[in-house]
Amino acid sequence: MRDFIDHALNLAKLKSARYADIRIIDRREQVASVKNGNVDGIGDQDSQGFGVRVLVNNSWGFASSAYLNKAEIERVTALAVQIANASGVVPGERVDLGEPVGTVGNYTTPIQTDPFTVSLEEKLDLLFRADAIMRRNAGVKVAESNIIAVRNHKFFGSTDGAFLEQIIYQCGGAISATAVNDTEVQVRSYPNSFRYQGTAGWEYVTKADFLGNAERVAEESVKLIFADVCPTKETTLILGSSQLALQIHESCGHPTELDRVFGTEAAFAGRSFLTTDKRNNFRYGSEIVNLTADSMRATGLGTFAWDDEGVAASTTSLVTNGQFAAYLMSRETASKLGLQSNGCMRADGWNRIPLIRMTNVSLEPGTWEFDDIIAGTDDGIFMETNRSWSIDDVRLNFQFGTEIGYEIKNGKRGRLLKNCTYAGITPEFWNSCDAIANEKYWTLWGTPNCGKGEPMQTMGTGHGASPARFRNVKVGIFR
Repeated sequence: MRDFIDHALNLAKLKSARYADIRIIDRREQVASVKNGNVDGIGDQDSQGFGVRVLVNNSWGFASSAYLNKAEIERVTALAVQIANASGVVPGERVDLGEPVGTVGNYTTPIQTDPFTVSLEEKLDLLFRADAIMRRNAGVKVAESNIIAVRNHKFFGSTDGAFLEQIIYQCGGAISATAVNDTEVQVRSYPNSFRYQGTAGWEYVTKADFLGNAERVAEESVKLIFADVCPTKETTLILGSSQLALQIHESCGHPTELDRVFGTEAAFAGRSFLTTDKRNNFRYGSEIVNLTADSMRATGLGTFAWDDEGVAASTTSLVTNGQFAAYLMSRETASKLGLQSNGCMRADGWNRIPLIRMTNVSLEPGTWEFDDIIAGTDDGIFMETNRSWSIDDVRLNFQFGTEIGYEIKNGKRGRLLKNCTYAGITPEFWNSCDAIANEKYWTLWGTPNCGKGEPMQTMGTGHGASPARFRNVKVGIFR
């Protein structure tokens, strides 16, 4: 691989590229799913290819191929330079990448059991057993379960002198039960409504304990059919950890992506209300709100050793004691602020150009016991497990729906509620946070389906959270 990388980089320099990098990726992905006692899908795919990115004057060029040989590397590198030259016909502002990044090293995700050494038969057996437990409940009309295993073997080299090798494992799965009557459908999912996934081995699935939770999931889906509807009012809202993870993703992670601030994503995924004048000059949330971007936390879907520009994994305080402090950055965007990249550039495959993506953007734990948060709430609603979401292009106005909720009266959890929704404005919402549960209740969730870019790239991100309380939130208004 070193010879291929050196050949591409040397050719790019001969063709007047002032910077170039190449990624060679071998990816394997295995999936299995079961639905109502039958195999619903099986897939086992391998993909290998490379992508070359070049900077000629102040214009980028990118090209890729699935054929890894010397002649193809020459053709693709030349094509990337041609594309950069064509882009340069329309002059742009100067591209500054900051200090050279010449890191050399290798990294493999720490795992206990390689998920590809676990037979497909064993994986399906687990899914069938969870499926059977859920379908014991006569009210369940659809039972579903799935498992995924991914291995990305990546080589990276750049004209700065970087040469990196990483093997990133991902593993996970989920179960869900759907109850139906004449007028409605109710779903309960576990561990969350997205596939539960992290950078880990097979132990990540076994620890989730699908079998131990399947009966409860089925029972709750049926109970929701007969539950009371979430009332419409302004009240105290307590969000469970998995729902809060998506809240963080949409209203904290995306607006801190610096390419959005500069307008790169305006055509598809929108921009951000966090304009550069707000850095170190804007109250994002209450004093107990601390948000961190961390690409080193164990099992996070945003965990790695180096991003796709060769920048080392790092930890960044995005919001410190409620004050907005930092962005998710690339080398190019960071230089516009006189800063160094914090390593947030990633591509979802060898045939895609890297974009600024969330790493593990998390709400740091507070000091509260969860029971004390409930006990200290006279009137409110606890909501958990995402069902729907919507947020505007600049990440200000949002609304979310959850699978399940519980009324809280006089400090005690009361009746079950269905079709729960809440809405708010990002800084107002986070400024209303007055209690966060401690690290005992903190979970690092994975969001495997974050979309960005054109053509669309789907990336995994991580979000850690403990349950938290928010005051004066509008609920039940989007039934």
